[in-house]
Amino acid sequence: MTATETIEARANLANPHHDRRWLILALLGTAQLMVVLDATVVNIALPSAQKALGFSDANRQWIVTAYSLTFGSLLLLFGRFGDLFGRKRTLVIGLVGFGVISAIGGAAQSFGVLVTARAFQGAAGALLAPSALSLLTTTFTEPRERGIAFGIYGAIAGAGGAVGLLLGGVLTEYLSWRWCLYVNVVIAVPAVFAALALLTNQVPAERPRFDIPGAVAVSLGLFLIVYGFSQAEPRGWTAVETLGSLIAGVILLTVFLVIERRAAHPLLPLRIVLDRNRGGSYLSVLISGAGLFGVFLFLTYYLQKTLLYSPVTTGLAFLPMVAMIIVGSTTSNAVLLPRFGPKPLVPVGMLLAALGMVILAQLGVHSTYAGHILPALLVTGLGLGLIFAPSINTATLGVSQADAGVASATVNSCQQVGGSIGTAFLNTIATTAVTSYLAGKALTPLVAAQAAVHGYTVAFWWAAGIFLVGAIVAGTLLRPGAAVALAEAQPAVAV
Repeated sequence: MTATETIEARANLANPHHDRRWLILALLGTAQLMVVLDATVVNIALPSAQKALGFSDANRQWIVTAYSLTFGSLLLLFGRFGDLFGRKRTLVIGLVGFGVISAIGGAAQSFGVLVTARAFQGAAGALLAPSALSLLTTTFTEPRERGIAFGIYGAIAGAGGAVGLLLGGVLTEYLSWRWCLYVNVVIAVPAVFAALALLTNQVPAERPRFDIPGAVAVSLGLFLIVYGFSQAEPRGWTAVETLGSLIAGVILLTVFLVIERRAAHPLLPLRIVLDRNRGGSYLSVLISGAGLFGVFLFLTYYLQKTLLYSPVTTGLAFLPMVAMIIVGSTTSNAVLLPRFGPKPLVPVGMLLAALGMVILAQLGVHSTYAGHILPALLVTGLGLGLIFAPSINTATLGVSQADAGVASATVNSCQQVGGSIGTAFLNTIATTAVTSYLAGKALTPLVAAQAAVHGYTVAFWWAAGIFLVGAIVAGTLLRPGAAVALAEAQPAVAV
């Protein structure tokens, strides 16, 4: 037995989850899918929910925004809870909370109850998501198996949004919009029992003191950043609510970094993000999250409003991209990442995603799915597979077990904040483009359709630029060479 094999054998003996690792992967993948698809599954149900509950067009954005606000702002704080109190405990609490709150939201008879439920859903997701990823990080330590596990997990992270569109369409069309929330109960109940049976709660032998100033600064900062971008489309970029929130959020995040440099027990140890590979991976997840909404948001509108697809058909139209994300994620993580490291994979994935956006930018009013949309989805899906799985794997590689939760939360924060930025920025770009196109023209049905498509294609061009920036950032920051663990996991006590 080689020295490396001996070290791996000892690590496996110390890992209480090793013998059940593949069942645990199924559990964690299910938990992650529930969180990711919930960001989009409700979108397709919005028109039906609005008709049933009678809320205005101005208020409907809050059904989506309430979820992202609490999810994005509480991720780092709740990620540290898992490090301090044990990830089995936080995962189970997150699953139970998500299921109960989803049932309340599904039964909502008023706009206020539905929005409140969505906000608490986001909070439960903020507890659930980093717990799942950190458990994956500490369960799979052998490089080959870790590559397979993170490939599957990355595929779920990248494809979950598209799965949410399909599931939302099916549930809304054949059951009720309420089932877009009830479905979480169906997922959460067996997941809770599986977590109780499969997982061992692990906590540090000595719990550090909690970084309260850092927690307050980062939670408020992220809240204001996400809120500011959510206000860009309805109020404009120069509105007090938008600019004031963004500026205050940036100031608070700067204060947070100062606090973390001086804190004896920081919420986010800066060694986690200052490593070039991990820092580059975090930025890659953020940038690709921003660009990804160019696919989901505008292509969904194009398929339903221009090509007149039903919600179910729209969801089915995204399946080729889902398939390519799965192929790209599993292949890149299990085969390519151990051999080449993240540097060639993530930049190439960004360039492929940019190419997919360029193809979509050629759409017209009479474009066809097979001739114009399908090629773009295949290329984009492969690119996203090369981005998400290697980035998520590298972002959590080499962190100590005591820091696994906050490192995982940082990944989720980047994806959430990136998605919020992308939604607000690209939606504002598209709206402005439509207004400019219509200036001085008679508003006929054809002109209205052409204006809408013009808005989508301008947004696709900008999304291509976002991915191009991502390729430059990833190519600059990520180190060449095969991925290796940077630090051994610190010992933990099973309770």
